[in-house]
Amino acid sequence: MNAVSDKPAPAPAAPNMTVSPAPGRTRKRAIQVAALAVVLLGFGLTLNWWLREGRWIESTDNAYVQGDIAVLGARLEGDVAAIHVTDNQIVHAGDPLITLDPADWKLRLEQARAAAAEAAAGIETAQRQLEQAGSAIAQADAMIDQAQAEWARADADAGRTGTLASAGWASRQTNETKIADQRKSVASVASARAQRDSATQALGVARAAVAQAQAHKLTQESAVQLAERNLSYTVIRAPFDGIVGNRAAQLGQHINPALQLIAVTPLRSQLYVVANFKETQLRAIQPGQKVLLTPDINSADAIEARVDSLAPATGALFSLLPPENATGNFTKVVQRVPVRIVIPAATAAQAAWLRAGLSVTAEVDTRGPQAVRHGLFGSLAALFGAG
Repeated sequence: MNAVSDKPAPAPAAPNMTVSPAPGRTRKRAIQVAALAVVLLGFGLTLNWWLREGRWIESTDNAYVQGDIAVLGARLEGDVAAIHVTDNQIVHAGDPLITLDPADWKLRLEQARAAAAEAAAGIETAQRQLEQAGSAIAQADAMIDQAQAEWARADADAGRTGTLASAGWASRQTNETKIADQRKSVASVASARAQRDSATQALGVARAAVAQAQAHKLTQESAVQLAERNLSYTVIRAPFDGIVGNRAAQLGQHINPALQLIAVTPLRSQLYVVANFKETQLRAIQPGQKVLLTPDINSADAIEARVDSLAPATGALFSLLPPENATGNFTKVVQRVPVRIVIPAATAAQAAWLRAGLSVTAEVDTRGPQAVRHGLFGSLAALFGAG
């Protein structure tokens, strides 16, 4: 009898089939391929932008909007009588900002004018004295002529009586009287000449008095002008078109000349940017090149400007304590040079964010004033357009 085998019977053969990969694996591979394509595309776009544009751009975020702010104070002592403006108000050159009490300065002006009038009267007095001195000289000349005529007559009489007395026709007393008259006439001539010398000296004194009076009048007229200027200083005016800010003056406050009362900042059209570039970035930066300014306050509101000038020295040398590298341990630090960037007036008028002191990022296109920036995708379009 045949034994029964313990081996299982072979299973029927399966039909011939191809094994397909799992769906998750296919999706993952597609994502990887797409990601690689995106990376390569991004790298290509970036490389194209850098070769065509990016390598010519010098950028720094050490840049700030600047303006020539005028901090105003009083030029004389006084009390604040009126404040004509409010904070953040637009003013024009010459507009009154603050008025001090002008009463004391008006009185000083009146005093100066009175002194000037007195000086003018002094000139008139000195001129009359000069005329009197001239008349005195003329009078002395007349007296000299009279004394000389009298001396000639007395001399002739003395000669005649002397002859008559010698001949016995006249008495000795008569002769002596005529000789005395002759001597008196000689003395009269000397006295008249002395009086003329005195009148001449008086004329010189009168002329000096006129010159002194004229100089005194000039001094008093200058005092009047100074008093008028001081009176005008009681009104503090805007030095240029701008915006009022940082007002510290209060109505009725007693102020001194050293006190800062108010500030006037320039309008947007007068603002500029100072960008502090590293010394390694300055090789290709030149005046006239285009600059893209991106404000930190709103990065989407970038504006175009241009390089105006480069500072003649680094910012460190202009600081209060310049570095002294010749002493102590030396550590080399990359220096920065301020670059002034101007903003066109039309552009500044449209940029509402422009404020003095704000931070910006400055990107200088060193390709030249006529260079055009296309951006990442614009550079690709320019590449195909050039092709």
